[in-house]
Amino acid sequence: MAGLLHIGTSFIPSSSSVINPKSSNQSSSSSSSLPSYTSVRRNNKKTQIQAKIREIFMPALSSTMTEGKIVSWTKSEGDKLSKGESVVVVESDKADMDVETFYDGYLAAIMVEEGGVAAVGSAIAYLAETEDEIEAARSKANSSSSSSSTSPASEMVVAEKPVEAPIAIQPPPLAAAPALFAASSVHPASEGGKRIVASPYAKKLAKELSVNLSAVVGSGPMGRIVAKDVEAAAAAVVSADVSSGSGVQGQKSSSPASTGVELGSVVPFTAMQGAVSRNMLESLKVPTFRVGYTITTDALDALYKKIKSKGVTMTALLAKATALALAKHPVVNSSCRDGKSFTYNSSINVAVAVAIDGGLITPVLQDADKLDIYSLSRKWKELVDKARAKQLQPHEYTTGTFTLSNLGMFGVDRFDAILPPGTGAIMAVGASEPKLVGTKDGRIGVKSQMQVNVTADHRVIYGADLASFLQTLAKIIEDPKDLTF
Repeated sequence: MAGLLHIGTSFIPSSSSVINPKSSNQSSSSSSSLPSYTSVRRNNKKTQIQAKIREIFMPALSSTMTEGKIVSWTKSEGDKLSKGESVVVVESDKADMDVETFYDGYLAAIMVEEGGVAAVGSAIAYLAETEDEIEAARSKANSSSSSSSTSPASEMVVAEKPVEAPIAIQPPPLAAAPALFAASSVHPASEGGKRIVASPYAKKLAKELSVNLSAVVGSGPMGRIVAKDVEAAAAAVVSADVSSGSGVQGQKSSSPASTGVELGSVVPFTAMQGAVSRNMLESLKVPTFRVGYTITTDALDALYKKIKSKGVTMTALLAKATALALAKHPVVNSSCRDGKSFTYNSSINVAVAVAIDGGLITPVLQDADKLDIYSLSRKWKELVDKARAKQLQPHEYTTGTFTLSNLGMFGVDRFDAILPPGTGAIMAVGASEPKLVGTKDGRIGVKSQMQVNVTADHRVIYGADLASFLQTLAKIIEDPKDLTF
């Protein structure tokens, strides 16, 4: 489920003349220097409501998000907003999320510009209900920026609460208030080409490679430009230079930029890298151990060649085999979060590590033991596309109960993986390679084998548990008939 953007409501005087609270018994009384009120009588009690200027707060888009980066504002200051329109794209620790409004109004003041970072809960903009209140909102934004641009949202509301006149109705608690903005995974239109929708890394890469993004066609969801689109555009420019005779010079000038890094530079963590860093440090607090196992993959390789043309991926086959083994060994699918108890998870959700621009993410194949291999493969392709476009929803990368990390496609024969926080085990998968092996009848033959190493939480899972699980996994992979059911 997408996260919701927090809001705060500040009661600001309006320029219109209305009832003076000190003369509320009169039929009418007004003063242009007093706050604007509407007087309503309910059950013989008078309620005074002022016009609102709302503070837009940085949303918490995932359970691990502590700050967010403004990728782009899809609206400008002074623009009129209609309910459901996208206003801002926020980069969380794992994904870019479009944020849309639930209210009509005007984007009065932007407090955090594109590329800026703000803590979750801090104000990033002001929304005015009417055009007349835009200037008041901008004044408030300026005073907020000069006093403290990084103070928590709750403190900002209290510190700047108007004191000109009493308010009969207090705003409802933040948790119960309707959300002003909601996150959406669907990209907004680019306003007829006025705005370019691209991932943060794609923008950075375009700057380094001198690529004009307005001439690049995006291949990501809803036309978002991703890094591979920029690289392809840069390669096309180099090819054109070579064919037109600029040859050696063009290649020389492009080669330093093609690395994408400036040697000797110090680069701060991105939001995603920061999240990975925090998670890895948290993982080091868990007592873990490792068990390795060699599995023959001839039968699995043959099955893969047979059904590959139907869209089946090796990742889906490994995830399915792992899920079927976990179903027979629920303790390996369990998790310990408080150090005092552990949970036998009711679902088998296999998370698979994926390298993306600027970091790592683990999309989750939920209920992997229950889905057929074809549905699982389609789902995996969808998750990978969304992950590389940074469009995964939180439930698509935070609900894993067991993790796979596969470096076999790079020729790595074995490695150890670090246990993600909140899970019981992670399996590192190496490359399948032909090896000389001795058979039971004393002969020597060639078989394809791969090495898997499992890292597990020793508070919950013991050596015998992993050994038994790996034996079951080996049997499923070496006789994979159950994978296609």
